[in-house]
Amino acid sequence: MQVTETQSEGLKHEFQIVVPADAIEGKLQGKLTEIAATVTLPGFRRGKAPVKLLRKTYGKRLLGEILEETVNETATQTLEDKSLRPAMQPEIEVTKFDDGGDLEYTLKIEAMPEFETGDFSDITLERMVAKVEDDVVDERLQALAQQMKTYIDAAEGEGANDGDVVVIDFEGRVDGEVFEGGSAEGFELELGSGRFIPGFEEQLAGAKKDESREVEVTFPEEYGEEKLAGKAATFSVTVKAVRVALPAPVDDSLAEKLGMADLEALKTTLGQQVEREYGQYSRAQQKRALLDQLADRYDFELPPRMVEMEFEGIWEQLQGELEQQEKTLDDLDKPEDELRADYRGIAERRVRLGLLLSEVGRRNNIEVTQEEINRAIMERTRMFPGQEQQVFQFYQQNPDQQAQLRAPILEDKVCDYIFEMATVNEREVPVEELMRDPDAEPEAEDSSDEAESDDKAADEKD
Repeated sequence: MQVTETQSEGLKHEFQIVVPADAIEGKLQGKLTEIAATVTLPGFRRGKAPVKLLRKTYGKRLLGEILEETVNETATQTLEDKSLRPAMQPEIEVTKFDDGGDLEYTLKIEAMPEFETGDFSDITLERMVAKVEDDVVDERLQALAQQMKTYIDAAEGEGANDGDVVVIDFEGRVDGEVFEGGSAEGFELELGSGRFIPGFEEQLAGAKKDESREVEVTFPEEYGEEKLAGKAATFSVTVKAVRVALPAPVDDSLAEKLGMADLEALKTTLGQQVEREYGQYSRAQQKRALLDQLADRYDFELPPRMVEMEFEGIWEQLQGELEQQEKTLDDLDKPEDELRADYRGIAERRVRLGLLLSEVGRRNNIEVTQEEINRAIMERTRMFPGQEQQVFQFYQQNPDQQAQLRAPILEDKVCDYIFEMATVNEREVPVEELMRDPDAEPEAEDSSDEAESDDKAADEKD
């Protein structure tokens, strides 16, 4: 094998690799010999077909396999010999090959930058801690009581208010014609729930049992049924009953309905739940502060293609969000070139932090186990009730999707490793401060601060 480095510019490397024809031929003869003992061709007994005929029959397919194997093996060997670790999948292009001739191809890579991770013992962080107050637990209890509420018939002549349920018969018309799906009998509708077309529930406010009303509404432009979108409609509604909500009493009976021994046990469970939520907020704030310090602490060359791909993903997300809001770049406060510069800075920061955390993990043998991946998959399946089996199989059959789950797990484990080395001081804070988004606070007006603010939000989301 002949290897010639044709480019070496920063992290970019390009090689011209030539594999001699006799090496390809030797592999082909070896594969033909392997299959000769098992293949049966017309007119020949098993294992007796001549190699020349086997080559004519299977040579093209085998040669394709050999070329793929040879390129992979020689590319890997080249990178090992040059002590290069590719940051992304190498680009390979076969430039010359004829049956019986040499194999020539180019190998382009962007290498991982070399840098020292150093010691993290001089990092100082703050862990915010908020006390779980009794009134927060009481609010959770009241919310549970609302969820467990029952309904009784309203007093004779009492009108319906928000939160009450009306039992209605209705028939809808568009352009004077009854339309499919626009009628029902004995339908239970909670006023204020927002289940019906905007304006429908509001026009039933104060309605009494046995009262009839004509409700005039307009279907939204984005309504799912194209024939009805944007159309005015009239509904003839008859109220068959009005029912008033009665929240469940906050006592031992409520706890028993939820599988708890008594009210005190339920309060304890809710308090622990709130405490876990506070802990998640605290960790997110602490992790954000760590990433900010690391971003300021390290400065090394980045693989250009990796940065470009990250930037393109961020820019595509921005354009998608603008499209959902029916806006364009012209509606934003900055010209496009400044926005691109800001978001490219975000991309560079993300790539730098990703490479740093990955290198810390590699050097300290921090790995993600298959058990951790499986737990992440199970958590993801719970997000799709009724489709758990399909979601599980999707991840099992797609290694790339599993890799996307692995990355944030590794990031968290590396951050935990750094937390153990750093000095972490606890500070008790009000809940409002713990849950406050720093990005919502007034920031400096220059673009670099705004870009950092956007990046922090992205890091927390990740």
